[in-house]
Amino acid sequence: MSKVKTTFFCQNCGAQYAKWQGQCNSCKEWNTIAEEIIQKQEKVAWKSESASSNKAPKPLKINEIDSTQEIRMDTTDGELNRVLGGGIVPGSLILLGGEPGIGKSTLLLQISLKLPYKTLYVSGEESQKQIKMRAERITPSGDNCYILTETKTQNIFKQIEAIEPEIVIIDSIQTLHTDYIESTPGSISQIRETTAELIKFAKETNIPVILIGHITKDGNIAGPKILEHMVDTVLQFEGDRNHVYRILRSLKNRFGSTAEIGIYEMLGNGLREVSNPSEILISHKDEELSGTAIASTLEGMRPLMIEIQSLVSTAVYGTPQRSTTGYNAKRLNMILAVLEKRAGFRLGAKDVFLNVTGGISVDDPAIDLAVVAAILSSNEDIPVNKDFCFAGEVGLSGEIRPVNRVDQRIQEAEKLGFSTIFVSKYNKIALKNTAIKIRLVAKIEDIASELFG
Repeated sequence: MSKVKTTFFCQNCGAQYAKWQGQCNSCKEWNTIAEEIIQKQEKVAWKSESASSNKAPKPLKINEIDSTQEIRMDTTDGELNRVLGGGIVPGSLILLGGEPGIGKSTLLLQISLKLPYKTLYVSGEESQKQIKMRAERITPSGDNCYILTETKTQNIFKQIEAIEPEIVIIDSIQTLHTDYIESTPGSISQIRETTAELIKFAKETNIPVILIGHITKDGNIAGPKILEHMVDTVLQFEGDRNHVYRILRSLKNRFGSTAEIGIYEMLGNGLREVSNPSEILISHKDEELSGTAIASTLEGMRPLMIEIQSLVSTAVYGTPQRSTTGYNAKRLNMILAVLEKRAGFRLGAKDVFLNVTGGISVDDPAIDLAVVAAILSSNEDIPVNKDFCFAGEVGLSGEIRPVNRVDQRIQEAEKLGFSTIFVSKYNKIALKNTAIKIRLVAKIEDIASELFG
């Protein structure tokens, strides 16, 4: 009998050590290093044709490699297709992470029931009856979807050979284990080995595999960081339990852009695609209230109209408060300093609260102009016309700087029925004969006089 080989892994970052120690040198966490058995059996998990023929692949000149565009698999879900870059690439490995209960399993089960391809949904967390109950709630159809409750990769590969699916979904990678590593499911070595087996299977059979991954309390995907390096695409499913919408964001994509987002609304019968995100990001109200302004922003290639809310009040305590939700607090402090220094507004002794409605976080500097309008509106207690929107970056000298893809922002505002959009005077606008009125501003004082003059 061969000697059992063990080594020590950090359960937080995956760093490997020859012996146990209290603190991980890599991530500086304490008491995260645990001993794991790494002795492998002399077997292979996935027996492919190339493995059985013992023929090593030959190098090819780059000009000899077939460069025809790979046909993507349509997921029948417009939001997921957008985030993936047009659909699922055959032979790719996709990792979907997110908070517990955010809707990862619901999303993939919903898609697998609608896919025109034969799909194998493997669950290590729920029984077949539990999945059936959720499937009946989501949609009654699903002739192409097979459900398997299994955690051992060897048994999963046997069923794959029998069923011959076109897409495999694993829920979740942390529940899988292989016989060739003697450690518990969810450990560093098990996650690494089972993922390697699935990658080998996907690349040699050209069948795409979608993995669901757990996340830690810090929001990172659980397991070694190498897991994210091994897969082709990493998707993050985000959202607030207090809101009905969910955002699907691409963190890594070898076959498309990482700037795209998909938006869903959580309903009783599953997730609904939100093709017009502005409908949930702009509140609908009958009367005009001070302290609100609409900003035109971009998420990837998609323009969004979001509502900025501000409340400016006299400071009750000695030090005024500066509180933001969904916006950079340091940038708010900068804008307040510019308003005080360049435009003469006395905001140094006042509390300022800022909120991006819908609970999303925005990093686009083009919403600075809407932030300025919302703050001044609350300070003067004069509402901004609800048909006005803004797209401009504020500089330290009080100038309104141009923003990228301004034509796309203007077209989105026009499509949603806004009458006027305020943009920088220095933007080069190619659009002609637009129904929306384009107001050009150069300084903060111009905005103040236009809105409250």
